[in-house]
Amino acid sequence: MTVRWVTGFLDSPSRAAEPFWVAVTGWSLSARRGGGVFATLVPAAGDACLRVQVVGDGPARSHLDLHVDDIGEAAVRVVGLGAVEVADHGDVRVLRSPAGIVFCLVPWRGERVRPSGGVSVVDQLCLDVPAVAYEREVGFWSAVTGWAVRATDLPEFSYLQRPAGMGVRLLLQRVGGEVAGVHVDFACSDVDAEMARHVEAGASVVRRVPGEWTTLRDPVGREYCVTGRAPFSS
Repeated sequence: MTVRWVTGFLDSPSRAAEPFWVAVTGWSLSARRGGGVFATLVPAAGDACLRVQVVGDGPARSHLDLHVDDIGEAAVRVVGLGAVEVADHGDVRVLRSPAGIVFCLVPWRGERVRPSGGVSVVDQLCLDVPAVAYEREVGFWSAVTGWAVRATDLPEFSYLQRPAGMGVRLLLQRVGGEVAGVHVDFACSDVDAEMARHVEAGASVVRRVPGEWTTLRDPVGREYCVTGRAPFSS
């Protein structure tokens, strides 16, 4: 099994936040499909790595899709590593990681070029993992992707070394509480300026870590972060 591409999904009760995400990413919204349920945020350069979905219930949340060559083979592999299969829709398999993070296996359509351009970029999908499950979850995602685990200078974070050209990096964060989840991180060269741009577009500030990152909420209450990582870094 080879993970060819990773896509983040913004799952919302309605389309209310979609104009906000178009504004802050600078990407355009594709034609809708699946009876109006799905659309893709299309960058001016590179392959798409962020999509929107109307799920009809709350709260607003995020999940990730792993793009693979053979969905059936990949499903057997990830279940063997500890995932639980939730649903089989033929060309989409829905699963949960050992800590409860929802993800999908979907067909690879040739994506291979990281989006580029602009003052910021969707850079990471952060997997928020309760402390009690953290070590197992890090091992699970490394085994699923085949990507090496790398430490950071903060003990509550580690990341997986993505291949060259991969659109988003996977960051894992040790959190309190009992519920695992996923959120989107932007990289930018000026966190304060980027934060102000997002607030002007309709976000609200949740918390700030000066010089590092700011956590915000989009117009439907979904948390995400703006970080000081250099855009387009590895």
